[in-house]
Amino acid sequence: MTDQPDVELRLPAENAYVSVLRMTTAGLAARLDFTLDDIEDLRMAVGEACALVLDGANPDGQLRVGFELTEGSMRVTVSADSSRPGVPDTDTFAWQVLTALAADLQAGADDGRRSISFSSSTSVGATS
Repeated sequence: MTDQPDVELRLPAENAYVSVLRMTTAGLAARLDFTLDDIEDLRMAVGEACALVLDGANPDGQLRVGFELTEGSMRVTVSADSSRPGVPDTDTFAWQVLTALAADLQAGADDGRRSISFSSSTSVGATS
């Protein structure tokens, strides 16, 4: 068993690159047959996770996003090199948005990197 994501992007730790990640997320979710609403929720969740990890990011650091893909679902891990110790702040509006959009939400910090990880799945076939 490997800890490698199915897809991984590494970009400069700058807000300007969040749109690239949101677009990539949408493309991957479409390949997994997510609905348009699910794709938009996932794009928004990635944007909020980036906002949390980029707060205090090293200007010369990397923003990394890993995607673990399974049929109808994905796990996303967003991390950035940080000049601030500790996990991202979970007492923020961005965290509240994430809790509404994603499942199995986790915040972490390790080796000078702050991270957010969450799962999302398509609502196709879900019952009300």
